[in-house]
Amino acid sequence: MQTFRGYQRADGSVGIRNLIMIIAADECAEGIARAISEKTPGSVVVTNYNTCMYGGNEEMIGTMINAATNPNIAGALVINMGCGSIAPDLVAGPIRATGRPVETLTCIKESGTVSTIREGLKRIAAIVDHANATEMVDAPISKLFVGIKCGGSDTSSGIASNPSVGLAADKLIDMGASAVAGELLELLGCEHILKERAVTPEVFEKIEQLISDEEKRWHVEGTQVETMSVGNSIGGLTTIEEKSLGALAKTGSKPIQDILRINAKKLEKPDVPGMYLSETTMLCGGSAMHFAALGCQVILWTTGGAGFNNPIVPVIRVSGNSQLINEDIDIDATGIMRGEDSLENVSEEILKTLAGVINGEKTAIEDFGYAYCSLIQKDQRVERLLSIPAE
Repeated sequence: MQTFRGYQRADGSVGIRNLIMIIAADECAEGIARAISEKTPGSVVVTNYNTCMYGGNEEMIGTMINAATNPNIAGALVINMGCGSIAPDLVAGPIRATGRPVETLTCIKESGTVSTIREGLKRIAAIVDHANATEMVDAPISKLFVGIKCGGSDTSSGIASNPSVGLAADKLIDMGASAVAGELLELLGCEHILKERAVTPEVFEKIEQLISDEEKRWHVEGTQVETMSVGNSIGGLTTIEEKSLGALAKTGSKPIQDILRINAKKLEKPDVPGMYLSETTMLCGGSAMHFAALGCQVILWTTGGAGFNNPIVPVIRVSGNSQLINEDIDIDATGIMRGEDSLENVSEEILKTLAGVINGEKTAIEDFGYAYCSLIQKDQRVERLLSIPAE
């Protein structure tokens, strides 16, 4: 797997899908966005359900902008109602700077919903023409950036699916690709192991600091916050540390180039090939949008059996739980649990499936069952109270 066939973008990136994003910059515009999407094949709607106000919501705005510049996106249409403070050009400007076609619409200026939908269908037609004319190229594997996530974890995750994905990630890095894992809370207790893989003293310190910051967010004295799901406990996991050691296995063994931050001030992307950690949330739906914003074209996702999906970034599902495995799962790792298969064999199966998906094959549930583009952001007021800097 030295190359893949993808869509060449003006900014030099290469997508494995050729989608058009319709952004409802405030939730009042969502109905308009979905009406346009229903008549536009290959379109994806992203809605900001959080607020129509800008100040304090920069992380969420940044996630929308960077998701729209994901290699899998050919162009975008940005719509707002017109009475809030998130102007469409605030989102559209950075998208346009990457060379992608982008149009904006404001419902109030367009004289209402019906006329905005009518105008939106006209404007998106030009973006569709651009997407259809996009050249496909044979891209080097160095253009591939793979997100790695776990969810619905159980005792099989740390034994079968996570280490299989970790080994596959090691092989991808050796080929010249890049990969990134997130959910720093689920690496709590593993800092000493991770720091030994840091490529520089700065990354060494960053691992300690950012995992500590995430622990502060989820363990505020006097509050009751669920950091392990009921499904984790039913699946046999007993502590966050036990869960962390299983989750750690999916990051493989290669040197860690950096932790990519996602906050109100910045959204960092990789600058050299290799293995990365990131501030992507441990919450599945939101994590997919974080991975999309970082620039991942595809996600490897390990699970006990349940799961999420995303319409921007295809999700390849790997499970080792024979009781919960079903037709949603792309890679069956249950043979490892029975002692009938090896990590080596399953990692090769993961790479074989990945090669198919990045060359156009669909994942098991690619066209349906979405956790639909959840946007998540850290509350700036809480960050300030916890003394967590955004820099």
